[in-house]
Amino acid sequence: MPQQATASGYHYELGPIRPPSEAHSLLVRVSRNCPWNRCRFCTTYRGTTFEARKPEDVMQDIDRMAKIAEILTEIAGDNERITRTVMEEAFHRGLPPDSAYQVALFLAHGGRNVFLQDANSLDIDKGEMEAILLHLRRRFPRVTRVTTYARSMTLKRLGSEVLRRFREAGLTRVHVGLESGDLETLKRIHKGVGPRQHIEGGRAAKEAGLELSEYVMPGVAGRERSEMHARETARVLNAIDPDFIRLRTFFPLPGSGLADDLAAGRVTAMKEPEIVSEIRILVRNLEGIESRLVSDHDRNLLPELEGRLPDDRAEMLAVLDRYLDLPQEEKDLFLVGRRLGHFRPLDDLENAASRPLIRKVMEDLRRRYGDVETGLYRSIEVHM
Repeated sequence: MPQQATASGYHYELGPIRPPSEAHSLLVRVSRNCPWNRCRFCTTYRGTTFEARKPEDVMQDIDRMAKIAEILTEIAGDNERITRTVMEEAFHRGLPPDSAYQVALFLAHGGRNVFLQDANSLDIDKGEMEAILLHLRRRFPRVTRVTTYARSMTLKRLGSEVLRRFREAGLTRVHVGLESGDLETLKRIHKGVGPRQHIEGGRAAKEAGLELSEYVMPGVAGRERSEMHARETARVLNAIDPDFIRLRTFFPLPGSGLADDLAAGRVTAMKEPEIVSEIRILVRNLEGIESRLVSDHDRNLLPELEGRLPDDRAEMLAVLDRYLDLPQEEKDLFLVGRRLGHFRPLDDLENAASRPLIRKVMEDLRRRYGDVETGLYRSIEVHM
């Protein structure tokens, strides 16, 4: 007889965010919110308090995920594909849609990757983290990648020996918000860490055998410290040699401290070509490392900017130069097309069918705001 579910026995807790690279990962909420929660560019956890979830509750969630996976796999049968028909049968059997869909997404993409939420889950009891990782390995033995967000200060405090224990229990990768290597910028954004701590935390993760993704925020320093931000960030990354350098172009979220700085004129917002020039300085100054640079967020203007250092540096610089060499009209056209979802790589500028619509939007932005880029982002803010 088919296994009949009751929705209350299959719900599990989910946090609010995960990295784009974890879009198809199983999401396991180990902690709630952020223990630092003072970064002036972020509003995700405003008004909340960090807390570690009870390990038995996390393990119960993992058990529920495993049960859902068993039911979906049973319904799929020999075909093993998670189709709409499989999901309809799962809902008919009583599986809650939100929980079933998340597990189905994980299975449909191979069932190999897990992301531990929320913002800094390594900041819990070390023994409890190990127990959770080991339980996850028991219930999902096919999983090969387990990742989480982590602060550099947390990695530094834990040290390579503790991090190695986590790796042996199943953790494979940490995602770290570097944002900048410039001390003054780090102070202004209230990151709570300096360049030296970034380096020490990153090296501890690498020494433990963990893969390391470092997130860089082009544009966050403003026009005044743009070049210093790029050069110092490259210096810190060169000292760490992370596996991945992921670009997260700064966007002033309404209600954030940095948005207030821009509105008050304490810092000057950068135009997109200036941000691309800043990224060029960063790439030019990355030396002696074998990191892979990735532009995997929709906020980034140039998604094709990707490659491994040092071999792909010339190709990446060519992408940046190709954009910078465009006439201003073509820069505006690409920007609007990119933000409207018509364009992704620069090659999409050759899409003649999209150009009349995008040009019409450009003309409307100029008429209403006087400047295409200013008007575009004011329009985005209104709809956020």
